[in-house]
Amino acid sequence: MPPRTKKATPSAPSTMKELKDTLWKAADKLRGSMDASQYKDVVLGLVFLKYVAEAFDAATVEIEAELTEAGYDAEQIEQLSGDMDDYRGRGVFWVPATARWDYLAVHSKGLSEADADGPKSIGKLVDDAMDLLIGANPSLRNSLPRGFNRDNVDQRRLGELVDLLNNIRFFGEGAQRARDLMGEMYEYFLEQFARAEGKRGGEFYTPPSVVRTIVEILEPREGRVYDPCCGSGGMFVQAEKFLAAHDADKTALSIYGQEANERTWRMATMNLAIHGLNGNLADRWGDTFALDLHPNVQMDYVMANPPFNIKDWARSEDDARWTYGVPPARNANYAWMQHIISKLTPQGMAGVVMANGSMSSTSNGEGDIRANLVEADLVTCMVALPDRLFRSTGIPACLWFFAKDKSAGAQGSIDRRGQVLFIDARGLGFMVDRAVRDLSGEDIQRIANTYRAWRGTASAAGAEYEDIPGFCASVPVAQIKEAGYALTPGRYVGAAAVEDDGEPLDEKIARLTAELTAAFDESDRLQTEVRKQLGRAL
Repeated sequence: MPPRTKKATPSAPSTMKELKDTLWKAADKLRGSMDASQYKDVVLGLVFLKYVAEAFDAATVEIEAELTEAGYDAEQIEQLSGDMDDYRGRGVFWVPATARWDYLAVHSKGLSEADADGPKSIGKLVDDAMDLLIGANPSLRNSLPRGFNRDNVDQRRLGELVDLLNNIRFFGEGAQRARDLMGEMYEYFLEQFARAEGKRGGEFYTPPSVVRTIVEILEPREGRVYDPCCGSGGMFVQAEKFLAAHDADKTALSIYGQEANERTWRMATMNLAIHGLNGNLADRWGDTFALDLHPNVQMDYVMANPPFNIKDWARSEDDARWTYGVPPARNANYAWMQHIISKLTPQGMAGVVMANGSMSSTSNGEGDIRANLVEADLVTCMVALPDRLFRSTGIPACLWFFAKDKSAGAQGSIDRRGQVLFIDARGLGFMVDRAVRDLSGEDIQRIANTYRAWRGTASAAGAEYEDIPGFCASVPVAQIKEAGYALTPGRYVGAAAVEDDGEPLDEKIARLTAELTAAFDESDRLQTEVRKQLGRAL
C-alpha cells in the first residue's frame, strides 16, 4: 500500500480580493440551519477575535523589544510585559492566554485537553474566549457575540474557518496598515451580509457612496458627530476616512451613537474597535424615540440613515422635540428629522437619508411640518439620488441637509440665509450589476463641490457657484412657498439645456421631415416585398 500523502496546508490569500472572497466562501459554508442574524454574529465575532488577538501579539513583540533595548533581562521582561495598562495605552485590548488565537488555532478541531466535563468543542472555546475578553476589557461589555457552541453551529466548519483565518496575517506592515486591512475586510463582510439578508440588510448597512456623499458635504473635522440610528457604524467610519484623507487628527472628532437593535449595536461596537475609534454608543442598545441615551448633549454634526416610513414607533404627542409639528403616528420620517435638529448646536449641520416621499408628502400634517422647517431656514440642501442605490429597498431615496446657521462665516463665506440649494443627481451613477447602481468618486465630488461652491467653503478653493439647468439651482424660500413647500429638486432645476448644433430651425424641420418620409416609404416597400414572398411560399 502506498504511503499516505499529507494534505497540503492551504496557502494564505495573496491579494485583498482573494482574501475577501476566500473568507466569504468559507464563512458562507457555516450558514446551514442558522438564522441569518446569528450567522452574521458568528462570522464577524470570529473575525473580530482574530484581529484583536493578532493586535495583542504585535503589541507584545513591540513591548518586549523596547524592554530588551532598555536592558531588562528575560525574567524582568516576562513580568513587565504583562502590564494591561501598557497595552491599553497603545490602543490594544488585553487578551487573556486562552483567548489568544494561537490557543484557539491549536484546538480548532475540537481536540482540546479533556477537563472534568470532557473535551471542549471549538465553539465552547470561542465562547469562553469572548467571556475572557469582556472580563479583561470592560469597554466590550455586552458588545461581543456568543452562541458559537449552539447545536445549529456546525463545529467542523467553524474549526475550518478558524484554520483559514489562522493562515492570514493582518500585521506585518505596521499597525495602521493592519487596521486598514481589517477595516476594509469587515466592511466587505457587512456588504455581503446585507446582500444575503436583502431587505433586513438595510437595518445595518448604508451604501458607502451614499455615506461618503453626506460626509463630503458636511466635512466633519472636529467636534461631536452623532448618528441616532447608527447601524453598524458606517457613518463614523467614513468620517474617520475623511479625516485621514485630509491628514487630520481623528481624535478631533468625538463619536456619539445609538442603535435600537441589539445585534446591530454589537456590530457597531466591534466595527469602531477595529477602526481604532473611541465611540460613545452608550453601554447598551435602545430606541432613540423612547429613550435618548445622549440627553442634553448637543452635536456639531449629525449623519443618519433612519429606517424609511416606519409605522410602529414610540410616539408621544407632547414630546419637546416636536418644535415644528407633531409627526404622524404611522410614519416616523419627520420624527427622525426633528430629533436630529433638536440635537444640533447653534452652528450644527446634519445630513439625513430619507425616502423621496418626504420631499412632497402632505398627508397627516407632514406638509405643515415641512413648511415650518423651510420657514425656519433650517433646510440648506436637497439632493435627489439615483434609483437602485440600495439593495435593501426599492424605495427611491434623497438626502436632506440641515444647518442651524446659513450666514456668512458659519460654515462658508457666502450668506445663504433664505435660500435652499437643490441638486438633481438622478442622472449620475453606474450599474454595478443588473440590480444595483452606485455613485462613482467623480459623481460624489461633483455633488459635494457644487455644495461647497454654493456655500463658499474653504475646500471650494475659490470656485464660483452657478445654476446648471437639469442639475442644480439655488432657490429663495419665497419661491419654495409658491410651490407649496415641495422640496423635490426636479421641480426647481428644470431641464438640461440642449446643445445648439448650429442648424437653422426651418432647415432642421425640413430635413427631419424628409428623413421620416423616406423611412415610411422604405417601410412600405419592405412590407410589400414580404407579402410577395409569403404569397410565393403558399
